[in-house]
Amino acid sequence: MAITKIKSPAFHITGETGWINDPNGLIYYKGQYHAFYQHHPYDTKWGPMHWGHVVSDDLTNWKYLPIALIPGDEFDKNGCFSGSAIVHGGKLWLMYTGFIENQGGESIRQIQCLAESDDGVTFKKHGTVIGSELLPEGYAPEDFRDPKIWRHNDCFWCIVAAKRKGGRGRILMYKSKDLFKWEFVGDLFGVDSAGAMIECPDYNEELGYLLFCEQFQPNEGNIHLNVHTCRWCIGKIDYEAGTFKEESRGIVDYGFDVYAPQTFVGKDVIMGWLNMWDRNVPSEKYGFSGMLTVPRTVTLKNGILYQEPVVSCENAVKTEGTGTLRDNVVTGVITVKATSLEALELKLRSNGTNYTKLTLKDGEWVFDRSKSGEEIKGVEKDADSLNGIRRMIHSGSKETTLTIVMDEFSVEIFEGGRALTSTIYPPHGADTLELNVKADTWQYEKADIALKA
Repeated sequence: MAITKIKSPAFHITGETGWINDPNGLIYYKGQYHAFYQHHPYDTKWGPMHWGHVVSDDLTNWKYLPIALIPGDEFDKNGCFSGSAIVHGGKLWLMYTGFIENQGGESIRQIQCLAESDDGVTFKKHGTVIGSELLPEGYAPEDFRDPKIWRHNDCFWCIVAAKRKGGRGRILMYKSKDLFKWEFVGDLFGVDSAGAMIECPDYNEELGYLLFCEQFQPNEGNIHLNVHTCRWCIGKIDYEAGTFKEESRGIVDYGFDVYAPQTFVGKDVIMGWLNMWDRNVPSEKYGFSGMLTVPRTVTLKNGILYQEPVVSCENAVKTEGTGTLRDNVVTGVITVKATSLEALELKLRSNGTNYTKLTLKDGEWVFDRSKSGEEIKGVEKDADSLNGIRRMIHSGSKETTLTIVMDEFSVEIFEGGRALTSTIYPPHGADTLELNVKADTWQYEKADIALKA
């Protein structure tokens, strides 16, 4: 199927054409940031997964490279699913899940495969390195995917999403001396997850956090309503036992549309899929489906994972706030700094009839995309979801800094280290911003994205 991309976001990563989802293999190699992603280049819907590939010098301007992994070998004939990257011996190694559909259902096989590159562009596949025979007894070989690999002491370590037969999601850990021969070590939590399946586990040993996604997990009040979620857990891995000692946990993003966040190897920076399963994607008509979030620096503070956007900006203009402020913005970074903030109402991408709204009331941020433009529907049936609402608690700080990264089809909102991200599809010409703030003092700043020609 031939696809032509006729429109795209200004600076968020998409496929050159077609569908993308999970970021894979985020790494700094030979002087550039490499980001791979799940990709179906021949359709705007999910299909046989390839690994798309982009590189950047500054984490803002990205250049397409040739597709890195193409399915079709015996061990990945129906898809090259998600995975991760590592540098070893001067080479770039990719570990990914080979998908073999067989007759479907329990006959499906998901196995962990290896590929290497001398130049970071072309890759040689080595086939299966963690097959179904390395699953402990009682685990389902049809749900065994998304390896995350790292080095600790004199071994390589890998965690893989898995599932107990008749049970729910798990995370298994393996070790190897040479990347090719692996042995099972343990089940990180030793109990079923809240979700039906775990996906895309990620571990940052230096900071001590674990990220993972849960599919079809139950609601958690009105704080988290997405059917599919991504969580962070702060703690440490016990390498001898193959277990994770958890100290605290939370959700990665409070919005509608973030999934599968992963960490750049050696950098405390994450990036996720800026979309969500079981939703319509209005951008299909433009020749692409799915984006990646902007990169985000992560730190740990008081048992909480803090995130801040990484975007190269220029031409920043500051305005002292008095009364109602109006501006025109489609893409850029908006920052509002306030002392003793009591209330805030912000309308973005407005043309009068359509707008995206963020309000602060009673210590809670309320995001509303019900009038943002083209309707986005998911499978959630709660009142907030049906009304286009997502919520995030305010940090409670005397000095509030609200940062909003805006692109053609998305808003990423940051305050107090928390993030709320959603896709939007406003009509052409909807570019008005209107801001009302109740605070002792406040300041508005707008900055352009530093895009290279």
